[in-house]
Amino acid sequence: MTDTLVFYSGPDPFETWRDALAPHLDDDVRIENADAVTDPDTVRFALVWMPPEGFFDRFPNLELVINLGAGVDRLVARGDLPDVPITRLSDPEMGKMMAGFVLFATLRHAREIPHFEAAQARREWAYRHPRAASEISVAVLGLGELGGLAATEVARQGFDTHGWATRPRDLAGVTVHCGDDALENLLGQADIVVSMLPLTPNTRRRLDGAAFAAMKPGAAFINASRGEVVDEDALVAALQSGHLSGATLDVFETEPLAPDHPLWTLPGVLITPHLASVALPKSAAPQIAANIKAVQSGGALINQVSRLHGY
Repeated sequence: MTDTLVFYSGPDPFETWRDALAPHLDDDVRIENADAVTDPDTVRFALVWMPPEGFFDRFPNLELVINLGAGVDRLVARGDLPDVPITRLSDPEMGKMMAGFVLFATLRHAREIPHFEAAQARREWAYRHPRAASEISVAVLGLGELGGLAATEVARQGFDTHGWATRPRDLAGVTVHCGDDALENLLGQADIVVSMLPLTPNTRRRLDGAAFAAMKPGAAFINASRGEVVDEDALVAALQSGHLSGATLDVFETEPLAPDHPLWTLPGVLITPHLASVALPKSAAPQIAANIKAVQSGGALINQVSRLHGY
């Protein structure tokens, strides 16, 4: 009997993923796009990124859900999610991509690129002398798999790099601070604050009005983790008042960001559409195939997710 792997992702092309996965799967697994499933009863595996509500109800025999990314908080919160194992992707290429994005965003603010963008719009030659990286303090909040890589990449460029985590970590070039008591002081010292926080009950809107007020006047803010860890109204207020000099934002509480949201037009703000780190088909395919084969053979899964904690 042939099993079906169903694929759903709004931003990802089905054909690219199908062609990357096919060489790693046996002939008894058929790969089908969600809109073209011919027999829902044969679907045992689902590879998905933010499918619509009710999606999983269509497939009564699911045995594995594979999240097409590292973050699974939105997936595990769904009401239609079946009681089957869930895995996430942990691809070294995703880590490199995230570290590169965070470094780009850090350099954007460290080299005052928003100032030059505004000057260009005015056709003004507005020189500002660069500061040495060692004179610029960067605080990375959240030192998990992706956050730790991002922090070490920033440190490798010579920035005075600090990290905030729930427990101690040993990261090259990074001074690690732990616990809630350490956060306010760290925010007050950093020229650039980077959120790499996972979404948990403790981090939801953790970066609120008080957190932004604690940041150094003129600091810049980067969010490449989860939109829900930020109180967006408080962020807008901090930017509008000039307390924050700018922001680079890849994630938002509601996506896509509404066309009338004030963040679109605030000076010094760059918005990107949740692309800091995405799964790459060729590098992720072997891990996905291994988990499918593990379900078929009763083996152990790679990167299985806790429904309770979302990681």
